[in-house]
Amino acid sequence: MSLITNVMDHSLDDGYAEAAARRESQGEGGLPKTLRAKLGLAAGLVLAALVVTVGAAQARVAAPVVAKERQELIDRIDSETADADELESTVDQLRDDVGARQQAALKSSGGSADADLAGLLSGATAVQGPGVKLVVNDAKEASSGGDGTNPRETSDFSDTGRVRDRDMQRVVNGLWASGAEAISINGQRLTALSAIRAAGDAILVDNRPLVPPYAVLAVGDGDRLSTTFQNSADGLYLHALEEQYGIRATISTEADLRLPAAPSVIVRIAQPKSEKTEKGTS
Repeated sequence: MSLITNVMDHSLDDGYAEAAARRESQGEGGLPKTLRAKLGLAAGLVLAALVVTVGAAQARVAAPVVAKERQELIDRIDSETADADELESTVDQLRDDVGARQQAALKSSGGSADADLAGLLSGATAVQGPGVKLVVNDAKEASSGGDGTNPRETSDFSDTGRVRDRDMQRVVNGLWASGAEAISINGQRLTALSAIRAAGDAILVDNRPLVPPYAVLAVGDGDRLSTTFQNSADGLYLHALEEQYGIRATISTEADLRLPAAPSVIVRIAQPKSEKTEKGTS
């Protein structure tokens, strides 16, 4: 209690009080004594007040201009976004039209087995049937960075617990090799021309970004496809990712899978076979 009472009674340190008294006795403290010093102080105060006043006036005048420019930028962004959405809708419609024309061209031969098989293998037609569903997801505590000890790190890839594009490449190639007849990732149908690439931490399939978890649907003999894939080198690779890096993966057989047609299939090399060619080669 004595300490608290002392602090309350002597809120200002005695040393400060002595210094103030000494300066006052020497005429160094307080307001300026001479007329010149007083005029200098007054001029300084007036200048400071003038600067503050001018700044406040300019801010008040500029505020409506800034608000107007900001609103113009917002309106421009909204307009450009609407135009981009409209263009994207047009692109989707054109892709659907191209896909419909491709399917019609494949069926123009009378719906032969060869045409149906070509449409299936090329991804130009939708597919329905049994198969497997493989869901691959990042580790629960995925982070950025790493220490370079990850065996997957060969091209600026680090041990982050995230699924990489090369991981999905191995998964897809393993399913193809195990007997899959058609594959899609998050609803994106894969074809012989599909590319799985990375942009930062995002995985792109045919330049379309995908968000984890990655649901891989593969049409084929479900039980055989599941067993063959899990025993393959790519299946064991995926299992190693689960054990060592916490990546999550589940596989299940499905009785009925529905895969959409690829949005756009471009034929760069194939051409119709003429009758003369058939006669010359037979």
